[in-house]
Amino acid sequence: MPCHGVAGLASPKAAQRDFQRIYRKEIMQMPKTDDHLFVVTGGPGAGKTTLLAGLAAAGHRVAPEAGRAIIRDQLAIDGPALPWRDRTLFAELMLGFDMRTHGEAQAGTAAVFFDRGVPDTVGYLRLCGLPVPEHLDRAAGAFRYARLVFAAPPWREIYAQDAERKQDFAEAERTYEAVTAAYRDHGYDLVELPRADVATRAAFVLERVEESMRGLASGR
Repeated sequence: MPCHGVAGLASPKAAQRDFQRIYRKEIMQMPKTDDHLFVVTGGPGAGKTTLLAGLAAAGHRVAPEAGRAIIRDQLAIDGPALPWRDRTLFAELMLGFDMRTHGEAQAGTAAVFFDRGVPDTVGYLRLCGLPVPEHLDRAAGAFRYARLVFAAPPWREIYAQDAERKQDFAEAERTYEAVTAAYRDHGYDLVELPRADVATRAAFVLERVEESMRGLASGR
């Protein structure tokens, strides 16, 4: 596919600047209803994905975790955007993934449950000792979720490593602290999930989601 310059067309850099300007304006002006978008965050191996699978099996809409999806894709092609190869690039792909799933979840008013959200990437970079770029902070402000965020605490009894999860339990604990701090810093209220079976956790989440949405509907 040739990409030589063509007379009368803007240069690639100018076209990119125009695209970014228009895209940024449209994204920031796009109406977003976030009260029905509920995040489940926490450290790795704390049962988030299992809980969300249970919610999905019960008929609820669920958005998958960016990090695991990206790792699977990058492993399949031996790509560079892996957390043990290029953490900054990995974070950029997570941000793009979360922005896309956030937009896809705008349709309808029924609750949608997210396996992590944009502020998780803020926490990830902080955990790694890497700078948080301005555009990531802007995204965390523009792509909002329901104020109530569920946090899965570290749980040693169920923690296990695998091909996509290489952290030890100590790093899982540090991850929990970093991501929950990022959500608090961005104005969210966190409630910790009980260390319990999936059915108990799901009932806990659904009860609080119902309370939250009922309170919004009544104007409280």
